[in-house]
Amino acid sequence: MKNRVVLTLFLCMICAAVIFSVQPAEVAAARPHIPPESVEALTKTGEALADVAEMVKPSVVSIITTRAVDAGGGGPEGYNPFFSDPFFRRFFGDRFDDRHVPNQQKRREQGLGSGVIVDAGGIVLTNNHVIDKADEIKVILSDKREFNGRLIGADAKTDLAVVRIEADNLQALDLGDSDMLRVGEVVIAVGNPYRLSLTVTMGIVSAKGRANMGIVDYEDFIQTDAAINPGNSGGAMVNARGELVGINTAIFSTSGGYQGIGFAIPSNMARMVMDQLLKRGEVVRGWLGVAIQPVTAELARQFGLAGEHGVIVSDVIAGSPAEKAGIRRGDVIVSMNGSPVDQPNTLRNIVAAMPPGSKIGLKLVREGREQTLDVSLGELGKGPPASGSPQASPEADNALRGVSVVELNDDLRARLRLPDNISGVVVSEVSGGSPAEQVIGRGDVIMEINRRPVRNPADYRKIAASIAPGSQALLLVWQNGGIIFVTVAGR
Repeated sequence: MKNRVVLTLFLCMICAAVIFSVQPAEVAAARPHIPPESVEALTKTGEALADVAEMVKPSVVSIITTRAVDAGGGGPEGYNPFFSDPFFRRFFGDRFDDRHVPNQQKRREQGLGSGVIVDAGGIVLTNNHVIDKADEIKVILSDKREFNGRLIGADAKTDLAVVRIEADNLQALDLGDSDMLRVGEVVIAVGNPYRLSLTVTMGIVSAKGRANMGIVDYEDFIQTDAAINPGNSGGAMVNARGELVGINTAIFSTSGGYQGIGFAIPSNMARMVMDQLLKRGEVVRGWLGVAIQPVTAELARQFGLAGEHGVIVSDVIAGSPAEKAGIRRGDVIVSMNGSPVDQPNTLRNIVAAMPPGSKIGLKLVREGREQTLDVSLGELGKGPPASGSPQASPEADNALRGVSVVELNDDLRARLRLPDNISGVVVSEVSGGSPAEQVIGRGDVIMEINRRPVRNPADYRKIAASIAPGSQALLLVWQNGGIIFVTVAGR
């Protein structure tokens, strides 16, 4: 019996030893592991991005500007150097403007930004707002060499500037074709945010052709989620080949810092502006002479269009290339030189990029029929001034219900500062809750209703009364200095 107990204990000990000796191997086998091919792929991706960053960094410079300002020590800018960053100031406005600082005294103010060497001869591309009003421009290279920069030219309409430095052994970036960028493509941003030199961030192209941001006159921004912060202005956005595809310019932010949306000027636009600044010190743009607006679903129905394609001509400037070529108000431009035009900024940017005298072919839809017109562009700023945009109303039980108008006399014309070519009736009141309340207001000038001219209040009442209850009204109005088409829904 005793031997049997001893044997049993011995067997238990052997089993326990076996179990404990096997368990670590089993646990090890159960642990998750990263497949070697995944490690290799990620390693290669990281190495490739590091190679691109290493190649690009010597071409990105830090730009420090100095200017004399009237400011005392009581304002916020006197205590935080980041408020001097032109990039930062754009998003906080006059709260940090030196003109609003009490006890003003003369002092030197510094601003910071970035730039990109695009020619080994010393050509640096940056933002206009980085060097704007600067008395001195200092350019600091990646190898810590410092040079005085000389402004060759600047273009506020695109927020671009060209600076030259006298230096040897410069490494320039090749300009890529920004039109070839695809949404989702990986890009790298290099700059000097918050005075932290040569900072590299990575992201993707999250959108293209961003416009109507209110940042500059000519907008065609590349949108990215690569982190861009104050000080990055004028820095490089490059593709996977290390080509310069954009100049980092602005951010969408409620705090002044990075919130996931940044904007860069496409390299193709930058190339055009830079070439002109280098040749003549200024940018000369083509001019068509029309006011245009996008085609909405409501306007497409009013104009009998098959879809929301093209841009509507809301005004044609007298004596302009457009008028001479036969373009009329109400025409819908659908393509230019064979390329489709779906947004006003597309047409504006293409025309502006072409030299005066260029011949362009426009395909347009007029009263349901396609036509082709050839236009010889003029020079922007050398033609008659452009006109603007607006709205109207009546007293019938239809889309213009609740809108009152008065005759446009000389006194009203002077008070409203209307050009001589504007005729119609002036909106004197729009009742609350009326169909037109959201689209027109007091002081707007109604020029047409449903493509019929309105010359006086009698015309207005007659045409307004002919609108069937429940149907829409198409108005041509002068509003906020421009002429536009608007639709008023009948209800």
